[in-house]
Amino acid sequence: MAKVTLRGISKSFGDTEILHHIDLDIHDGEFLVLVGPSGCGKSTLLRIIAGLEETTRGDIFIGDERVTDVEPKNRDIAMVFQNYALYPHMSVYDNMGFGLKLKKTPVAEIKDRVTKAAEILDITDYLKRRPKELSGGQRQRVAVGRAIVRNPAVFLFDEPLSNLDAKLRVQMRTEIKKLHAKLKTTMIYVTHDQVEAMTMGDRIVVMKDGDLMQSEAPLKLYNEPANKFVAGFIGSPSMNFLNVMVDLKGGVQFSNDHLALKYPAAKHQGLQAYSGQNIILGIRPEHLELSSPGAGIEAQLDVSELMGSESYLYSSVGDSQIVARVQSTHHQKAGDVLNFTARIENLHYFDLETGARID
Repeated sequence: MAKVTLRGISKSFGDTEILHHIDLDIHDGEFLVLVGPSGCGKSTLLRIIAGLEETTRGDIFIGDERVTDVEPKNRDIAMVFQNYALYPHMSVYDNMGFGLKLKKTPVAEIKDRVTKAAEILDITDYLKRRPKELSGGQRQRVAVGRAIVRNPAVFLFDEPLSNLDAKLRVQMRTEIKKLHAKLKTTMIYVTHDQVEAMTMGDRIVVMKDGDLMQSEAPLKLYNEPANKFVAGFIGSPSMNFLNVMVDLKGGVQFSNDHLALKYPAAKHQGLQAYSGQNIILGIRPEHLELSSPGAGIEAQLDVSELMGSESYLYSSVGDSQIVARVQSTHHQKAGDVLNFTARIENLHYFDLETGARID
């Protein structure tokens, strides 16, 4: 096991800088998830840690050793890619042990490592099969097993579940978390899927346009997003955003042409500076509650999606759209006028110009 330290990491392709002075400390034994939209630089950052891309500026440390200029094979890391990259003519056993064979590892040791890795991943019965005889999930387990046998200090995962169907993705998420619990090895996992990030990571780093937006434990990130981007990216369905005027006279009121949310007087130190000004009000779908006509947010239902025990109500509020997550015992149809309210403790506030969180 080892900690990973990034200091001032920048990466440019020609005149285009895609990573901007990244500083990040990844703790020994931590499961860290890098998440963000396509093109944010998360996979490039992972490849720089692996040594598959050179950094333009900055330094990388694995443990206490500076590895910025060290060859990938000497960095004591193992990487699992989106593409399984298995040798089709080799058995599962030979695929898993091939890297060790190239290092001239004794045959007995190869057998011991492959056998133990296969037991951990529950693929012992498939060791004599070839990749074409395996399902997608089994092939991904083999790819993970090939990394395990190296006993690396750090595991790197680059969107390893992207090629799997929905059911297998859920299963493999669980398997990788169980693997981390057994091995207690530092793992860095890249994904664009915020559900994977929330369910797998000890800590999540949200990236946008080559910058780190926020780094927190999943629940803290969900409850206290640092800015509007993080608030909208983390959570499914996404957080609702509404442009509202703040009025702190005789209580707290957020309003525009289509809504008026009123609350008793309360301490809102962060909002004091915004009284009489517009801000972005954030409300998560599960915090919107159906209310009586004439109260709160008036919206017209566009689409209702039945998800089983709950429904997603997509509604128009003037030129904006909001989505509410409600129990399926409610029955609404397109065109209905609905009213929603939300508890003040569940509201989020963001600066209209910068998008920064208002505490």
